[in-house]
Amino acid sequence: MPLVDMPLNQLHQYQGKNPRPDNFDEFWAKGLAEMHALDPQVGLTPHAIDAPFAECFHLYFTGVGGSRIHAKYLRPARSTEPHPAVLFFHGYSGNSGDWSERLGYVARGFSVAALDCRGQGGLSENSEGVRGTTLRGHIIRGLDHDPENLYYRNMFLDTAQLARIVGAMEEVDANRIGCTGGSQGGALTLACAALEPTIRRAAPEYPFLSDYKRVWEMDLSVAAYEELRTYFRHFDPMHKREDEIFYRLGYIDIQHLASRIKAEVLMFTGLMDTICPPSTQFAAYNKITSTKNVVIYPDYGHEGLPGCRDMIYDFLAKL
Repeated sequence: MPLVDMPLNQLHQYQGKNPRPDNFDEFWAKGLAEMHALDPQVGLTPHAIDAPFAECFHLYFTGVGGSRIHAKYLRPARSTEPHPAVLFFHGYSGNSGDWSERLGYVARGFSVAALDCRGQGGLSENSEGVRGTTLRGHIIRGLDHDPENLYYRNMFLDTAQLARIVGAMEEVDANRIGCTGGSQGGALTLACAALEPTIRRAAPEYPFLSDYKRVWEMDLSVAAYEELRTYFRHFDPMHKREDEIFYRLGYIDIQHLASRIKAEVLMFTGLMDTICPPSTQFAAYNKITSTKNVVIYPDYGHEGLPGCRDMIYDFLAKL
């Protein structure tokens, strides 16, 4: 069969190229401590939709750095006992989607929270000020500042904070929470499961934000990863800071968070993916030590995968 990356047997052995910062664990311990110390000031505003079995709300909370974060929150109407919940994370530049997309889970007896990533296509703010460029996206946002100001540091913490807020709802069983999403949403799914140990099931589709150096060496810093190329061309054209840049990106590389995951993981990968190359996805997958499985689509790339969402539904329904 045609290949855009390594053969499958090599993918299952690949351990990644992007460096892991020496103080990686301390970095994330500090971030989690900052998040836990926050008063999230949670607010719920009802949203009307013609679904008698569901109650819908705009959920707002204050995230790290002071940004006000938005999620759609839906729960079964007249629920009398704590039930499971599912968190949804969207793709790069997108938003939390339509309310009706989540009603199938509510009908199944789940609460649902669909996050708007800060500063992207939804209602969440991104209010932090950082030095350096804001050109071409969020991977490089804060790259010329302290690592604590990296956009995805705060975005990853938002996912864990949302999990804690949902888990604290009276109607939710905090021991039965799952999460899912594709591309950026797949990366956030793994980050959430890594940073919030109560997550029980995680279903990422072709996760983004992994093994940046491998993307660069494959000459695939285009599309979702285009900002890597733009950054070097404009701000380090001689690559004098190349080692430093990839080291800093290591703080927000999901492959280095993956070993923290305790949840059961079901991942989906297309072997023809030239947006998030399969090897970068396996760099994270191979470091997961909890129960896991990967569903392979040999002829598919970064696109809708037939049957994938049904498998995710069945997987999360077991919560």
